[in-house]
Amino acid sequence: MSYETAVAQMYALGHELAQTPLHKFDLAHMRVLLAALGHPEKRFPAVLIAGTNGKGSTAATLAAIVEASGLKTGLYTSPHLVRINERIRLNGHAIGDDDFAILHDVVGRTAERLVAEGDLPWHPSFFEMLTAMAFEYFANSRPDMVVLEVGMGGRLDATNVVEPRLSIITDVSLDHQKYLGETIAEIAREKAGIIRQGGVVVTLPQLAEANDVIGHAILDAGARAVNAVPYVPPISPGSASSLSATEKPGIWNRYPLEVMGQRIMVESPLVGRHQLRNLALAIAAAEELHEQGMAQITPETIAQGIRQTRWPGRFQVIPAGGGDPEYVLDVAHNPAGAWALRSTLSNVYEDSANNREITMVFGAMRDKAIREIGEILFPIASHVILTSANNPRAATAEEIRDAAARVAAGTDLQEAEDVAAGLAKAKKLARSNGLVVITGSIYIVGEAMRILGIRI
Repeated sequence: MSYETAVAQMYALGHELAQTPLHKFDLAHMRVLLAALGHPEKRFPAVLIAGTNGKGSTAATLAAIVEASGLKTGLYTSPHLVRINERIRLNGHAIGDDDFAILHDVVGRTAERLVAEGDLPWHPSFFEMLTAMAFEYFANSRPDMVVLEVGMGGRLDATNVVEPRLSIITDVSLDHQKYLGETIAEIAREKAGIIRQGGVVVTLPQLAEANDVIGHAILDAGARAVNAVPYVPPISPGSASSLSATEKPGIWNRYPLEVMGQRIMVESPLVGRHQLRNLALAIAAAEELHEQGMAQITPETIAQGIRQTRWPGRFQVIPAGGGDPEYVLDVAHNPAGAWALRSTLSNVYEDSANNREITMVFGAMRDKAIREIGEILFPIASHVILTSANNPRAATAEEIRDAAARVAAGTDLQEAEDVAAGLAKAKKLARSNGLVVITGSIYIVGEAMRILGIRI
């Protein structure tokens, strides 16, 4: 089987969320598939990370720390920006096309046999297939640690079949209400499903409704809570926040911190104050892994790993040049992410002397809180170009306009049929000192990166 055929067959299964609830939520079926594969999920140690916002940044940072410590490190994240291979990484490198195709063949044939024999009622979903492939890849590669980002929720997510060394819960907010519940408490209950009986949980205080649910889940499981608060700096980092992001050699979150009894300098390329919480969670988790016997993790390797973290599409700044304006790409796809983006733009580009007029290229999935996101982001832009990603869940530009009609008064709203057309319009609208912000969805950002030739 070729790589192209494997990818085509994966997408033929439908989008990860374009499934009936019966197909989406059943760990019993995932366990049947993994049992037939020889339980790869039991053949590597893992950290499991759930949350609404920040889980990807936390996962990428923790994986970079473990790798910097000289340990063979796996990382599984979702969704991807440009290529599906990005989701499965070993020591920072995406799975190769040949390995992807082989694993797809192995898992796919196993699934087909199970369906034919009546052990599975239907073929595994896109995400179940990909998760099983990732588990097979890691089991065969024998890493020292695998960092797993939950796809959605936690309790019934396909990743939740592992027995993690520790669990991490990042910030919980409203998202995926159709699947996870309409309230913060209901969503937190799904996220807390990754907590294990007698296990270890790394988290931070957050919204009261989430705190209550997570706290009771920890008590009910007899788990040990690790509070990451000591690793959140008491003051905002640096006095250089008035400089543009490109004037800060890629590092905005820079501050001293005591870790494991030693003072280190945290220098993170992940931009924004909201990242301070994600960094704290990753540091606390790294220290916990050290306490569990991974002596290779030291204050020095924690600092090194943070510096070396790469997590594209999260307030990623592309400097102006070659006739192009300066771009900021950010995957903000819910109200909490939108507030984080707005806050970071304000802090990074706060010098009014720069007079940075913002042109925004915006697209979103139909099931997202488009009106609320528009209320947060559109007022800061002089021009908003509404567009649509090549995805069956994507809202059309007209649908976005209708959803945001009440909140966009005074903002120049324009439409573009696709991301390429949106970028072309933005380039014309951006003044010599203008800034183009591309946001609203990971799919919008991913397509923009392909068009702009930005390497992952």
